Amino acid sequence: MKPKNRTPRRRAREFAVQALYQAALNQLPDAEVAKNIRENEYFAKADNELFTAIFFGVQAKRRELMQIIRPLLDRDEKDLSPIECAVLLAAAFELREMPETPYPVIINEAIEVTKTFGGIDGHKFVNGILDKLAAELRPNDPKRA
Repeated sequence: MKPKNRTPRRRAREFAVQALYQAALNQLPDAEVAKNIRENEYFAKADNELFTAIFFGVQAKRRELMQIIRPLLDRDEKDLSPIECAVLLAAAFELREMPETPYPVIINEAIEVTKTFGGIDGHKFVNGILDKLAAELRPNDPKRA
């Protein structure tokens, strides 16, 4: 990842998606994946606490998270790109487990991370799924109008 003017929280989300991607494609223990990610020269500028919460939280609840994402998909989950899947899992985790973060922030960050790592129109797909998921998981959020 090239250094840009990113917040520590955005960097943490980007690194979490990279870790989830690596974990999905390689048969490595989560601790080893996290160690590899933390060795990146730019990781020091990331929010380590947020990275840890998202990566290990998703890994612990991956099945549960996919169960709430799956009904919203317009394709089989096997047909998702590994990046889109990682972004959706990370954002679903934040929507469900981190109510202190406003849902528009989570969705916007997911869109930006998808633009960074995903395919050309992947961010549109992610946005559509997360809008529906936010309505389900946070129906009483005061920012929903």
